[in-house]
Amino acid sequence: MRIMVVGGAGFIGSHLVDRLIAEGHAVDVVDDLSTGSLANLATARSLGGELKIHHLDACAPEFLTLVAMREPEVIYHLGWSPPGRTDAAAAARAVHSTLNVLEAARANDVAKVVAAVPAGALYGDVPARELPAKEGRAFTPVGAEGVVARAVVELLTVYRTRHEVEFSALALTCVYGPRQRRDGGVVAAFAHALEQGALAQFYGDGRQARDFVFIDDVVDAFVRSAKRGSGLVVNIGTGVLTTVRDLWTAMAGSAAPLPASSAARPDDLLRMSVAPTRARIHLAWAPWTDLETGIDSLRSWTNPV
Repeated sequence: MRIMVVGGAGFIGSHLVDRLIAEGHAVDVVDDLSTGSLANLATARSLGGELKIHHLDACAPEFLTLVAMREPEVIYHLGWSPPGRTDAAAAARAVHSTLNVLEAARANDVAKVVAAVPAGALYGDVPARELPAKEGRAFTPVGAEGVVARAVVELLTVYRTRHEVEFSALALTCVYGPRQRRDGGVVAAFAHALEQGALAQFYGDGRQARDFVFIDDVVDAFVRSAKRGSGLVVNIGTGVLTTVRDLWTAMAGSAAPLPASSAARPDDLLRMSVAPTRARIHLAWAPWTDLETGIDSLRSWTNPV
């Protein structure tokens, strides 16, 4: 199968490319390298499969030509929400790139588009008694990122209804693992601070609780969604809440002093977790990596023997 991964040089995208190449697929990576890195694709390039890397912005008109030329059966759209970017320009580019991907899929009879959306920004502030959040609840977007995430889901739905472009939208919680930029999540930020001997910090008091899901588990969900979960928003998370304070203790050790607290970030949720029930039913997927194992894997990667 020929597969295109938009944002394939990023954190999640590069791990997905590794898996796809290892399984024998022909893969086209499309990435403008604004936040991704060719270094992330070193493993995939060493596997010896059919891998083409296109240094191209998915917003560019040339993207439609590339899709017509390469004829992928599936397009993964992972590049619309770059880490650390919540400004208006990033929001506009997110919608633009999604429309370009969908137009290219429509014009070239691409079998399926699979997109990632941030679960927290999409579902918003869910009451504690209703956690972990299920897909049936109404979206209450938080900030520009949440509004764009909802727009992405709505665009996918419109193109499926009007143009028969099939899709799956994976609503991701806090993904972590090797290659993640330090501004890509709290696990990566803590890992960087510990590796460099730098000061870590809490945004707020560290009592915020999150659903941390390991990259290998997430990649498995993406691979399964190429042929399953069509027309659905599917939660990808563990359903388990861990406070940021407990995360720090797990990573730094119980004797380590707590990081200093700074002002909470705008739109930061107090708690968020999702129920992966739909993933179990429609993707035959469930998370298998607990937080301790995931942190050990990350520690082994940053400090190889």
